[in-house]
Amino acid sequence: MTVVLDPRERAAAQAYVRLMETARAVLTDPDTAPLAGVYLTSPMAEADEALRRAGLTGNEERLLRCVSALRGTDPDGSA
Repeated sequence: MTVVLDPRERAAAQAYVRLMETARAVLTDPDTAPLAGVYLTSPMAEADEALRRAGLTGNEERLLRCVSALRGTDPDGSA
């Protein structure tokens, strides 16, 4: 099923992806992991606001479909 993203959904999906990529980078580096709260505060706030604007707060299923559409994969993770 093709998912068409409106601009707010696209922004929310992009903010979520940035948050996940930042979290992965911070938490896998032993030097930055102890400071995760500092490094993740801004991306978490950005993602929270973008999710709220898009009406996706609490709607993880729709958010993950948006992220999949953004990345060009099916929701089950296949290309």
